[in-house]
Amino acid sequence: MLRYFLVLVSLSAVFAGPASNDHDAGRIVNGVEAKIEDRPYQVSIQKVGKGNHFCGGSIISEDIVVTAAHCLQGAKPSDLQVRLGSTYYNEGGVLVTVKALKYHEKYNPNNMMYDVAVIKLAEPVKQSSTIRYIELAKKVPKTGTPAVVSGWGTKCYLFCDLSVALMEVEVDFLTREDCASKNYTYGDKIKETMVCGYAKEKDSCQGDSGGPFVAEGKLVGVVSWGQGCAMDGFPGVYADVSALRDWILENAGNL
Repeated sequence: MLRYFLVLVSLSAVFAGPASNDHDAGRIVNGVEAKIEDRPYQVSIQKVGKGNHFCGGSIISEDIVVTAAHCLQGAKPSDLQVRLGSTYYNEGGVLVTVKALKYHEKYNPNNMMYDVAVIKLAEPVKQSSTIRYIELAKKVPKTGTPAVVSGWGTKCYLFCDLSVALMEVEVDFLTREDCASKNYTYGDKIKETMVCGYAKEKDSCQGDSGGPFVAEGKLVGVVSWGQGCAMDGFPGVYADVSALRDWILENAGNL
């Protein structure tokens, strides 16, 4: 199921977005509270005016945010605002409206391939101690590389509120090949535009969708989907930034 908030109503409660499917959308389970200074690339994508957080994202330049395609289906730029530079999704930092957006034209909600999108902010945002652009990965790390996923998603699978404060969890990076192997449970559901992260009883979950998956100081993935949250044998699944890097840069430049 997709990892936006909420599981059942998902974005339909925000801007008449898509219905939920059989993929679970992302949250941080068994993580620790983080300060935005430690994850200054993290942003909150919200319903404009109301401040309803529903997805995360990563700022990669002064006016471009990378997020998940499933976060933006049914959305218009005028629906959205982005909060940057705050540990809390509901206060502080900088609040910016959205000028344009685009999600991958090959995005398939049935198999979650190409689950990536770009947002152009209505005004540029300067770097500071709480806002830092993150570099896109050019290659896939090795399996076992320590990686961090962060967000304001719920802390458990069902009937939990969003975390007001930013949370993070460390997991092991898994290549597509290893994630699809018999060591785990997904098999051929793991496609060529996906990578994974796994640590026992730790994961992303609802509300974390679109957020950053970071290894070696670079954005290696975008929170996409998973079976439940922190379920044994089921890694969290992320859009592979290295595989989608050219699309991200080209379309960010054309917004």
